[in-house]
Amino acid sequence: MSYPYYGGQSGGYPGYGQPPPPQQYPPPGQYPPPQGYPGQGSPYPPGGQYPPPPPQQNPYPGQGGGYPGHAGGYPPNQGYGAPPPPPQQGYGPPPGQYGAPPPQPPPQQAYQSYPPPVAVGPPTAPSVGYGPPQIINWDATADARALRGAMKGFGTDEKALIRSLATKDPLQIEAIKSAYFRSFSRTLEKDIVSETRGWFETGLVALVRGPLLHDVHLLNSAMDGPGTKEKVLNDVLLSRSNADMNAIKGMYRHTFHRSLENDVKGDLSMKTERHFLIVLGANRAEDSAPVIPQAIDQDVMELYRATEGKVGTDEMMVCSILSTRNDNQIRAINHAYEQKFRRRLEDVIRKEFSGHMEEALLYQLRNAVDKYMHAAALLEDAMAGLGTKDHLLVSRVVRYHWDRQQMANVNGAFQQRYRRSLASRIKGETSGDYERLMLACIGEPV
Repeated sequence: MSYPYYGGQSGGYPGYGQPPPPQQYPPPGQYPPPQGYPGQGSPYPPGGQYPPPPPQQNPYPGQGGGYPGHAGGYPPNQGYGAPPPPPQQGYGPPPGQYGAPPPQPPPQQAYQSYPPPVAVGPPTAPSVGYGPPQIINWDATADARALRGAMKGFGTDEKALIRSLATKDPLQIEAIKSAYFRSFSRTLEKDIVSETRGWFETGLVALVRGPLLHDVHLLNSAMDGPGTKEKVLNDVLLSRSNADMNAIKGMYRHTFHRSLENDVKGDLSMKTERHFLIVLGANRAEDSAPVIPQAIDQDVMELYRATEGKVGTDEMMVCSILSTRNDNQIRAINHAYEQKFRRRLEDVIRKEFSGHMEEALLYQLRNAVDKYMHAAALLEDAMAGLGTKDHLLVSRVVRYHWDRQQMANVNGAFQQRYRRSLASRIKGETSGDYERLMLACIGEPV
């Protein structure tokens, strides 16, 4: 996809700039801005470095409130992406300098010599569900009663479960869980596990846990037992903001009483392990850090010298650049590399790498170049081929559904790339209550 000229810097490259922000699919103000992990009785995970959320007007209505608008939760597809805003000025190092203190590696992890990240600018706020505990002005009593009524007595009203859970944001989910326990002295997640089965149960549990707790359970299951589910590690850990990464590490330690870094080291090996330790260092450039042409030129040459420009491959140089630059900068690097060497950076990675490291680097690159199209491709990957990879379909649909604007953009990107709606694709791969839950999460009427 094309991006307008990046202005404000002499010698800037055409074709990159700010990443396309989600369009305002619900009118502004109908969906709460990302302010953090709610808290009515929820544990604040130690170890996460959470910046305090900026002051805001409370986006939640009072008693009996909800989201107005489209009956299905999302309006019809309207394409994806939006014109990039002009680049921010006044942040970042002087031209030619790029670097914040590099991550402090464990002993004998010698990647100190690789290029430090660009990490200048105001910290990126945590995604909704990843910040500090927060009380919201929203009454969850009606939903808590509806959920209990759907599971009480003989039989289960699965549609009522979907209606109450698939349309809520992370802050509301926490409020519902607290109200449910307060009203019935019962745990919502345990009741759902006892009353439902299969992938429908898996999807409901993912919703009830909320994005942060679901992430850490996914990581734990991906590394538990023989083998590693590399795609799950990629989905949860790659291309995350520093704030979200610190929240994940803190919640993982709080939940499992172990260090995420140590578990990753025990499950991965050699250079792939070192790649993910760089990612876990949470030293990625903040989204507000501007693209600096001289730094892009230097990164492009470092990538060339690490791959095509030498015999063998300096894998850790490539891993470090793609793990510590923000999406704006990676997009600029991608464009500049093709302009300079007449080869796509994606093709270079395919030629020089293999296995999990190749998949991880391509994930980071594609997410930066077009995150909505990348998300659409990940959803298709979960459904393509013989049999559905249900664990990936559930986790990916639930992950994107937390942000309504992002979900609407992903719907549009899927339609554009595959010439069919995401809803029709999901209908062809799922059935019953599982199908209804997935469709509700992507915005279809229940």
